Parts: sequence; C-alpha cells; structure tokens
Amino acid sequence: MRMSDIIEEFIKELFEEEDSIEIQRNELAEQFKCVPSQINYVIATRFKPSQGYYVESRRGGGGHITIKKVNNEKAEYLMHIINNIGGQITSNEVDILISDFLTYNIIEEKEAKLLKVATSDNVLQLDKGEKDKVRARIFKNMLLNLE
Repeated sequence: MRMSDIIEEFIKELFEEEDSIEIQRNELAEQFKCVPSQINYVIATRFKPSQGYYVESRRGGGGHITIKKVNNEKAEYLMHIINNIGGQITSNEVDILISDFLTYNIIEEKEAKLLKVATSDNVLQLDKGEKDKVRARIFKNMLLNLE
C-alpha cells in the first residue's frame, strides 16, 4: 500500500465510531513519519464533498482539521455525489468514488466493474480535456440509473 492509502484507511477507521472527527495535521504526519503536506494531499483528494465528506481546516496550532461524514440514504448519497462532480472527473477520482461506494455498500461488485470499465481511459480514447468531461457525463448518467 502507498502511504496515501494507509493514511486514508486510518482516517476512515476513525469514522467507524463517529460521524465527525478532529485531527491534528502535524500529529498525524508525525505518526506516519511523513510531511504535513502528505496529510493535506490525502484529505484534499480522498475526503471531498463529492465523496460524502465535509472538511473544515484551521491554521495554526498544528493544523486542526475537522472531517464530517455526510450520512444519507443511497439515493440521496448518489445525488450528493452527482451534484458535486462538476463538469469533469479523472479516472483516479472515479476509482476513489467506486471504492467508497463499495465500502459503504452503495453498489455491488458487478456494478463497480461496469462503472470502472465504462469510464476507463482505455474506452475514452480522447484528448485529456475532453476525456475527463465525457467521463463525468457517463459516470453521472450511470449513477442516475443505479437502483
């Protein structure tokens, strides 16, 4: 596992008992023997509103960060994701969302494979700018049609 994945898993484990957690960026960086910017990267890429999280960050005092998990029913959760994707999405961002969907039992393994294949770079052989726009439209439409 990469350091980012390890940090993400640690933070997600904190949510097993609470819907809101508070962490100190510097303390977490020290615990994982990494730079604080690595913690910032994980939070910025893996705990976005489009992934069902609300992040509040305060500077000073070691970088206090509050992360709240948005708890919704499946349809509301999917609509929250769809509304926050925007006009484009990268393959990596789709992979992270699919992983979260599986973790929270929003989709089944078969649906995850279909979402991944339909939005993969192998299928979308377009210029980078267009690829992410088309991927967003495909992904959103597929999510709208999940039951």
